[in-house]
Amino acid sequence: MMQQYCKTKEEYKDCILFYRLGDFYEMFFDDALIASRELEITLTGKDCGMEERAPMCGIPYHAYENYMNRLVEKGYKVAICEQVEDPKTAKGIVKREVIQIVTPGTIMSAGSISDTKNNYIMSIYYKDRFGISFADITTGDFYTTEVDRFSKVLDEISKFAPVEILINDAFSLEENTEMQASLFGLREKEHIMVSEMEDWYYDYEMNERLIKDQFHVMNVEGLGLKDFPSALRSVGCLLYYLKDTQKGAVDQINRINTYQVEDYVVLDSASRRNLELCETMRDKNKRGSLLWVLDKTKTAMGARRLRSMVEQPCIRKQEIEERLDAIEALNASMITRDELREYLNAVYDLERLMTRITLKSANPRDLISFKNSLAILL
Repeated sequence: MMQQYCKTKEEYKDCILFYRLGDFYEMFFDDALIASRELEITLTGKDCGMEERAPMCGIPYHAYENYMNRLVEKGYKVAICEQVEDPKTAKGIVKREVIQIVTPGTIMSAGSISDTKNNYIMSIYYKDRFGISFADITTGDFYTTEVDRFSKVLDEISKFAPVEILINDAFSLEENTEMQASLFGLREKEHIMVSEMEDWYYDYEMNERLIKDQFHVMNVEGLGLKDFPSALRSVGCLLYYLKDTQKGAVDQINRINTYQVEDYVVLDSASRRNLELCETMRDKNKRGSLLWVLDKTKTAMGARRLRSMVEQPCIRKQEIEERLDAIEALNASMITRDELREYLNAVYDLERLMTRITLKSANPRDLISFKNSLAILL
């Protein structure tokens, strides 16, 4: 069993491995030392043919999410290694496989992410220009753009507030040490996980094929990516990473929004902080910010939508006028507006419910919430 564990751990060196043994997920060696310290659980040992007993600690499998969330919040990656055959019928060692890798940008647990805020993971590819992509795996949102200056990359990071960033090795070159310092400095300042990805993640042909398969298109022209090779590579890397961590398809990501930074008001991090758009300068709370004043939304989806509008003020005239027309129509019909607000009170977070259903991780409560919400909307 320990040989099987060591073989699996060798493939996931950068993760804390939750290794299923009966009714517990066990951790060994360095993973056990880290987990016992961070989770404040008892450290024991196990005889495994070595001179000294291997450090070991464990958690009950039915309560693993709480422990996993705490480790991810502290900046660790967690690999869930599950028994994939029935121990009663298995001959010899029970077969085990890693079924999911959980990181700050791919975590799905309802208690670990805010209902009113997107949980973005970001991918940056740099060669002459910067390709930037953002995704929220819990809602299926996916955005990409291309910029010519690193200062604009920092502006997008400030705007989307990702919890995890993937970068290519161009940032580690000697002439790019300032950019590298800025990105890795986010670990300390904003507690953002930053990972340097291997070159093969950015193979153009692989990325193009992956994008066409994901969005069911014959070519990338219709997605607006043909003339943006850096953006295409950042999209491809992010898609591959999400598929790899989920160990399967991510069908909830079925559309991609290609945008230009010039379509929105340019606000650097200092301006956002001083304007107190979504949080106050003093205590970093929503209360007292502009969003707090405006937010009278009834659903988690509406709250995220409003937050996006506040963080990314649009300057496209047609879109602004369409939004104003909708507001005018609702203001002109007070009875309809009040009825809508009443109905929306009982609508659950359909975006995230649909994602759980797509990934086959929905529980009975999720399905009932989904059914009740559809009944109201239909």
